[in-house]
Amino acid sequence: MQTECSAEPSLFARVEGRPVVAEFDGGALTSDAGGLLLGAADRRLDLVGRLAGCFRDARDPRLVEHSVATLVGQRVFGIALGYEDLNDHDELRHDPVMAVLAGKLEARRGDCAPVAGKSTLNRLELSLEVATRYRKVSHDPAAIEALFVDLFLEAHAKAPKEIVLDLDATDDPLHGHQEGRFFHGYYDGYCYLPLYVFCGRHLIAAKLRRSNIDASAGSVEEMARLVGQIRARWPRTRILLRADSGFAREALMAWCEKNRVDFVFGLARNARLTKEIEAELLAAEAEAEATGKSARRFKDFRYSTLDSWSRRRRVIGKAEWTQGEANPRFIVTSLKKAETNGRFLYEKVYCARGEMENRIKECQGDLFADRTSTATMRANQLRLWLASFAYVLLCAVRRVGLAHTQFAHATCGTIRLRLLKLAGLVRISARRIKFALASACPTADEWRLAAARLAPAA
Repeated sequence: MQTECSAEPSLFARVEGRPVVAEFDGGALTSDAGGLLLGAADRRLDLVGRLAGCFRDARDPRLVEHSVATLVGQRVFGIALGYEDLNDHDELRHDPVMAVLAGKLEARRGDCAPVAGKSTLNRLELSLEVATRYRKVSHDPAAIEALFVDLFLEAHAKAPKEIVLDLDATDDPLHGHQEGRFFHGYYDGYCYLPLYVFCGRHLIAAKLRRSNIDASAGSVEEMARLVGQIRARWPRTRILLRADSGFAREALMAWCEKNRVDFVFGLARNARLTKEIEAELLAAEAEAEATGKSARRFKDFRYSTLDSWSRRRRVIGKAEWTQGEANPRFIVTSLKKAETNGRFLYEKVYCARGEMENRIKECQGDLFADRTSTATMRANQLRLWLASFAYVLLCAVRRVGLAHTQFAHATCGTIRLRLLKLAGLVRISARRIKFALASACPTADEWRLAAARLAPAA
């Protein structure tokens, strides 16, 4: 039920004897004027148009007010601007920024806004893979997944010599009775267990999964799809997979070895592995006691499990003594000794995978990828994809528009706060649509630069 609010202006302390009042009666104003950068980035990538092409619309075009492209764009832009809740769009549909981003200033029907409200958007998210009588909009999951990789490949002017694909599973906490929910002992709660794949800052896969599975479940099939699509465009690019010990499984490692894909995975320690670096641990302990600082040694050796591995593989053991106790760690890799030594491989190559966790935090914390509160896994997967495309769009703004500025490495949340959440007065005339932004905006220079860099394709 809508709250009944007083129409009286809000009063504040006087300034120089004058009363200070505030009221929501400014008319054509917006608090998201910086969102114009999202529109420019979208036109550069054609992200919304291509994503809309992954949907099939069986509605009668004579009766359609909001096209699938409008609905998809509205959802992606809304998430990027910080509106994860569909309910927000009952008011946002009257926002001039949303109308401009949709390329539609007025609705054909007098009882409609330029863009859709929550109910229409909800029907989009509940779409099936095959249209029915009552759900006439459907989507193609395979086409949506392929679009992530296409956008990644197109972001490079030429094929790189080598790329590193980071894999990780994370928890997506659930607070209802959604389809596919299970209790996960490690995360101590009901959750999904989505699989993310990044290459640097580029998100190339986000797959929603139940949590009653191994962290690596489905990774072989996902890697086969991704590597196949990448190699179709970049046949000579070397590919290295990097992940924690949850992915050090025979099936994935054997697939990599068979398909000329290198890997470096964490390896869970056990008594046999620890015994292999016993001498190195003693040496590290002696050095730590002598210097009063942490000490570490590395050992490069061949190892195989008792029964689960099909062959012996190269393992690097880190024998570290820190804060008065041993801290042994291990990685397994297909890379040869002649290519890189153990210390460099562990400290510079493997440990760099921690940066991927920051990307997942951006997706979930800044772009609401964990807002999976609908009843079915299919609808929640679609929500995850929409949030992921919002991340891809903001990454394009950062990569193209903000390179070599103070925001070149900023998080999506910082970019939204400093560059998108700008107040603007909107004036629409026969000649143009003008957004008058604050003259004292502290990030005006960076905003103008980003707009200029994105403008050629705008």
